[in-house]
Amino acid sequence: MAGNTLGSRLLRRKPVSSLIAESEGHGLPAGAPEEGGRSGIHLRRTVGLWQLSSIGIGATIGTGIFFVLGSAVPQAGPAVILSFVIAAITAGLTALCYAEMASAIPVSGSSYSYAYATLGEGVAFGVGICLLMEYGVSASAIAVSWAEYLNKFLDLAFGFRIPEQLSGAPGGGHWFNLPALLLVAMICFLLVRGVSESVKVNAAMVATKIVILVLFVGVALTGFHSGNLTPFMPLGIGGVQMAASSIFFSFIGLDAVSTAGEEVKNPRRTMPLAIIISLVVVTLTYILVALAGIGAQPWGRFKDQEAGLAQIMQDITGQSWPAMIFAIGAIISIFSVTLVVIYGQTRILYSMGRDGMLPKRFAELSPRTGTPVWNTIVVGVGVGALAAFVPLDVLADITSLGTLIAFSVVAVGVIILRRTQPDLPRGFKVPGYPVVPLLSIGFCAYLIKGLHADTFRAGGIALAVAVAVYFGYSIKHSRLERTTRSEPVEVDAR
Repeated sequence: MAGNTLGSRLLRRKPVSSLIAESEGHGLPAGAPEEGGRSGIHLRRTVGLWQLSSIGIGATIGTGIFFVLGSAVPQAGPAVILSFVIAAITAGLTALCYAEMASAIPVSGSSYSYAYATLGEGVAFGVGICLLMEYGVSASAIAVSWAEYLNKFLDLAFGFRIPEQLSGAPGGGHWFNLPALLLVAMICFLLVRGVSESVKVNAAMVATKIVILVLFVGVALTGFHSGNLTPFMPLGIGGVQMAASSIFFSFIGLDAVSTAGEEVKNPRRTMPLAIIISLVVVTLTYILVALAGIGAQPWGRFKDQEAGLAQIMQDITGQSWPAMIFAIGAIISIFSVTLVVIYGQTRILYSMGRDGMLPKRFAELSPRTGTPVWNTIVVGVGVGALAAFVPLDVLADITSLGTLIAFSVVAVGVIILRRTQPDLPRGFKVPGYPVVPLLSIGFCAYLIKGLHADTFRAGGIALAVAVAVYFGYSIKHSRLERTTRSEPVEVDAR
């Protein structure tokens, strides 16, 4: 039968109406936990505009700005400011695409769910694996940097540091990163308690980190020397591209907003607004911090500089208290970012489990808190292991690859959904269509080209794992596959 061919199974799409119905707890057989968790239990809509904007800002500001300059500036020199601009333009174009997709398909799963509705099951599964890699590795990269600022604070406040053996990935005298493990454990405990509590804590932390970064800009500008900006592009345009590719993972928060689709009040209006608010706040903050930091010290000093922004404040003031305050802010900020990124990964796993693409247990929810407890524990173990044992620079580039692939898929999805379902209700439409989605795809491809070769090898391994899991498990257990066996189903494989 045509509907059972490999091609049609790979290209079968999940109707938008089914995605939305399932997000509200409808369309699942009563008493059948294998179709989406315990019967009658679904994610709760408790998140408002400010809290959702805080998720986007919280998952973005702090993802890289507290430590990415140490790896990006040696690649581009003072022209790293241009790298941030290029990354921001790419993120801005994609944010408009995300805003439209989030308003049209307000469900959990982010670009995985969007791909399932527009590009088909095979692509959706690949995107889901990219997202899991993106979020898991990003959370690990951020957790790794937490040890640097924690040590900086302990040193300034108490003259004490966590032993070197316990504050870094194996190699160079390190055994494992104990602070990173503790951070992940605390976050998983908070997420298990409930999303409402988690987003309230995150909102408070976001306000704190913005104040801290404004303080940094103010202090750094007092030590600004224009001579530090020359030569402006010592490593050429290739260095600018490479740095832009590496730091792009700093914009992961725009994707994190869309993972909360099923827990947002009035999602068709709230999600596009939150995405755009997040982008504006993040872009201005990143460029100001980068400009102030580059102007405050010669670019060559950024290489391998621990807790670099705090060190700049200490050097300028000649006192320890501004750096100590900044280190406290960085500790809070990195906690906030890791919280949101791990949250996003659990919601993607939840969506894939509900669709039968992964074992159903990933979609089980606690009847008391409405959270995927087992799912969260699994994520915590995986993220904790990466954070404890894998170096930071490797983690950052892998995250950028996953982020760029996911962003490209969303832009493609906008074009397909406009053609296949032009009358679908949308709370927001991309201006300048189809030019903006096409530019988004082009910018993403440009940044992907600038990634290191090792990153593509890691991506190839992830793709091989995705293919093995999909053909070994997902293609046979997909809810669409089971529906096809029991009754005819409309498959859009155009």
